[in-house]
Amino acid sequence: MSTRSHAFHRRRRLAPCVDGSPPSALSRHVLTMLAWLLALAFWVMPGHARADAAPDHEIEVHRVAGKGDALPVTLGIPFPPGMLHEPGELRIRDAKGNDVPAAVTTTLTWHVRDGGIRAVRVQFRGAPGTYRFAIEAPRASDARGWPYADGLVDGRPAALATLTPGWLTASLIAGPQSVAAKDEPYARYVDAQFRWARRLPKDDTTAWLFDRPTTLFKAYVRTGRVDYLEAAEESYRWYMAGIKRDGVPVSPSCAGGWLPDGKPCDVKYVYIEPVLLAMGLTGDDSMHDAATVAKMADLWNSGGWNGPPGPYTSPRDYFTERLAGLGLVETVAAYELTGDARYRERIAARVGWLYDHQRANPDGLGDDGSWRNSWNIHENDPTGANDVRGASPWMSENIVDGLWHAWLATSDPRIPGMLADFGRYLEAYGWIDPKLLVSPHDWRNGCSGPDGQIAWYWSSSKATTEQLSKIQESEGWYSDGHTVELGLAVAAARYFETDPKRAAALTKRFDALSSSYATECAAISDTLRRFNWNNRGAGVAQWMMAQPAGAGARAKLPEATP
Repeated sequence: MSTRSHAFHRRRRLAPCVDGSPPSALSRHVLTMLAWLLALAFWVMPGHARADAAPDHEIEVHRVAGKGDALPVTLGIPFPPGMLHEPGELRIRDAKGNDVPAAVTTTLTWHVRDGGIRAVRVQFRGAPGTYRFAIEAPRASDARGWPYADGLVDGRPAALATLTPGWLTASLIAGPQSVAAKDEPYARYVDAQFRWARRLPKDDTTAWLFDRPTTLFKAYVRTGRVDYLEAAEESYRWYMAGIKRDGVPVSPSCAGGWLPDGKPCDVKYVYIEPVLLAMGLTGDDSMHDAATVAKMADLWNSGGWNGPPGPYTSPRDYFTERLAGLGLVETVAAYELTGDARYRERIAARVGWLYDHQRANPDGLGDDGSWRNSWNIHENDPTGANDVRGASPWMSENIVDGLWHAWLATSDPRIPGMLADFGRYLEAYGWIDPKLLVSPHDWRNGCSGPDGQIAWYWSSSKATTEQLSKIQESEGWYSDGHTVELGLAVAAARYFETDPKRAAALTKRFDALSSSYATECAAISDTLRRFNWNNRGAGVAQWMMAQPAGAGARAKLPEATP
C-alpha cells in the first residue's frame, strides 16, 4: 500500500460514519475534521465535543527583523492526538493556493494511545502575509531546512508565524484551552498586565519566578497574538541561555540550574515546560538538547540545595507547596517532551506523595483536603514558638496546576478526588470572611471593589481566627494579588466535583473572584513576577468553567503508553 493510501485508511479508521458504514464518500477535509473532533473529545464529556472550536488552517507571517520578501520562516504547528502520523502529509500553500516548498520535521510526539505527531517544525521562505496548511499526502514540494539560529537577525527572528487561536487551543499543546473571547474579562486582565510586563526584565531575576516564557506562550495559545508570541520567543531564548550545561545535576554543582540569579541550585527557577511549548509553537530546537533536559529534570529529582524530594512523613518535614507543585509540573513536561519512562515513574511517585500527604497527614489531625504543614518550618523558623498547622492557598495553586498536568499526561485515577477535596478545603477554610475585612484590617487592595475576594495568606482548619489574623497582619496585606491564580483551584475543583451543592458554591465563588480581573488590579506592577504567578496556569480555568460541573469525573482520557 502506498504512503498516501496507508495514511488515508488510517484516518478512515479514526472517523467512521455515525451509522457504522465506511466513510468513503467523505471528503479528505471532513475526515481530518472528524479526526480532530475525536481527539478533542478525549478532554471533554462524551458527546460534548465543541463544534464551535473547529480548526482554522491559516498561517500569518509577520515581519520582525528581516528584510525583503524571501524571509526565512520557521514555525511550529501542533496537532491533537491521532491526527497526523507522517510529516510528509503536511502541505503549505500561499494565499493564491500555490504550493510552497517547505521543510517539515517532527519535533514532538504524543505518548498516549493512538499517539501520532504532537508538533512539527515547518520552514519555508516567503513574504509577510497569509498562508495555509493542510493534511494532504504527499507534500508536493520539499525544501531544505536550516538551523533555527540562521533565521535570526541580531538575535531576533527575521519573521514570526502565528496560527489561529482556534487551531492552537484545539491542538492541546497547552492542554485544553478556550479561545479568548473578544470581551472576556480575564483576557482583558492579561492584556493590561502585558503592557508593563512586555519589556524583557533582564535586570530583575525574580521577574522570571513562576516561569515567564510559559506564561507568555499560553497567552499566545488563547489569542493567537503575535506580540505575545514575540515576547515569549525572546523570553525563552534569554531564559534558556542561562541554563548551566556543565557539571552534574546535584548540589553543589547543579547542572541544569539557572545561572542569572547566581543560585543554580535553586530549583524553583528550573523550567522544562517552556522547552515543550517552544518546540510546539516556534519550532525552536536550538536552545536545548537531550542532555540539557535530562540535567534539568534530574536537578529537580535531586532537589538542588533543598535536598531530594520525597514523601511527607513527619510534621517536622520541610515542605512548600511551591516546590511540590512546580516539581510535578516540570517532571510532567520532561515526560511529555521525551516519553522517557523514568519521568513517568517520577510523576507517579510525586502524585503518590501528595495523595498520602492529603489523605493521611502524619500530624494526626485528619484529612481536611489541604496539604497541611508547619508555618514555622515553611518560614524557615523550625524552633519558633506557637506554630500554626495549615496551608498556603495561593502556593497550593502550584500543586493544583501540577496535578492537572499529571492527570492529562497519565490519567492517574487518584487526581480527580484530590483536586475536588482541595476545592472543598478552600471553600471552607481558604477565604477570609468579609465580616473580618473592616478597617483598619481590610488587608485588600481597593482595585477589586467592595466585593473583592481575598484568601488567607496562611489558612488552616485547626487554627483560630486570631492566629490566622496575626499572620495576615504581618505577611498578608494585599494577598488578594493572588486571587486570579486561585481561579484555577476553584475551577479545577468544580470540574471534578460531583456533589451539586458543592459545585454550585464553587461556581458562585468563581463568579465572585472575577472582580479581581479589574484593569485597575492588572495595572499593579510593583512585583514583576506577578504576571507569571497570576497567569501561568490560570488560563485553563476559563475552559473548565465552560464545562458542566463534574465533567472531569466522567471524562475519557486516552491511556498513556507504557
